[in-house]
Amino acid sequence: MAPRAGQPEQRGPLLPGLLLVAAALSRPAAPCPFQCYCFGGPKLLLRCASGAELRQPPRDVPPDARNLTIVGANLTVLRAAAFAGGDADGEEAAAAAGAVRLPLLSALRLTHNNIEVVEDGAFDGLPSLTALDLSHNPLRALGGGAFRGLPALHSLQLNHALARGGPTLLAALDAALAQLDELRLLGLAGNALSRLPPAALRLPRLEQLDARLNALWGLGPEELRALERDGGLPAPRLLLADNPLRCGCAARPLLAWLRNATERVPDARRLRCAAPRALRDRPFLDLDKARLGCADGDADGRGEEVELAGPELEASYVFFGLVLALIGLIFLMVLYLNRRGIQRWMRNLREACRDQMEGYHYRYEQDADPRRAPAPAAPAGSRATSPGLGF
Repeated sequence: MAPRAGQPEQRGPLLPGLLLVAAALSRPAAPCPFQCYCFGGPKLLLRCASGAELRQPPRDVPPDARNLTIVGANLTVLRAAAFAGGDADGEEAAAAAGAVRLPLLSALRLTHNNIEVVEDGAFDGLPSLTALDLSHNPLRALGGGAFRGLPALHSLQLNHALARGGPTLLAALDAALAQLDELRLLGLAGNALSRLPPAALRLPRLEQLDARLNALWGLGPEELRALERDGGLPAPRLLLADNPLRCGCAARPLLAWLRNATERVPDARRLRCAAPRALRDRPFLDLDKARLGCADGDADGRGEEVELAGPELEASYVFFGLVLALIGLIFLMVLYLNRRGIQRWMRNLREACRDQMEGYHYRYEQDADPRRAPAPAAPAGSRATSPGLGF
């Protein structure tokens, strides 16, 4: 269709310009790393799952990457500035420690990568990182400055990652957590912890602490006080399900705290007693604080606790008595319904006993009859001297 008279031709110059803009928008900022998958969008997402072949974080991650996931690799050791090219030694590592190669990276997921050691400054060069997930790694050593240089970190997940490290790893974790003033979410589930890291309880902006599936016997007064916040800051929520709670006198502060702040522990109704044996699997919140006691000589509550006699124990005795009475009533009913058979059986038994006694009596009379007593034997040589023989 020809353009109207008086109108300039606009379609020709406009079309090439639109094609150039579309090409510029569709062109990636940098190529995707080898053996990784890149997903475009407002926030570039990379996923690398290279198995045992990937032993170091990829160096050719695009600088505009926002989310990086490495799963199932064999990283083993995260050295200083590992994501800023700091896997070398000497001057190159020192220079990499101050480099910023991924200024926009906000989420880093490193699960199931066989990571055993995280050195000091392993995440240097990631100033925008807000979420870090190291779950399901067999951590054995953690630098006290492993999380330094992460001023924006809000979420740290260490679920199922600390069970093999022992007390040394827990001490290093306490030092590393003390530097995360902006941390909101902390995951420590499944680590066989017998106590919570003190630094985790003192984080000023912590909103939720996941401590499920550990070996916590309970929380003491000092730990409960550390969970409180001053200055109007909200107190953190605490997840405690699937811990072997000892329901003795040492659990009284925790029970009182839970009843005054149930909303602080969303899974409070799932808490169960693991000891003593009389209270095993009992809901923790259903216990009476005044009835919880400790064994003699065990004031700290770490031994085998006992529960004082209370309404629950009395109710159990009443129930046991009712069961015994029901069993006795059933037994008497069975006897009544079978009274004829029982009488017949008693009569037969009596007759059998009488016949037996008569047999014994008859043999006794036979043995006691003097006429049936055997004659005494004659002495030797008496026949030769007897006068009646006429010899």
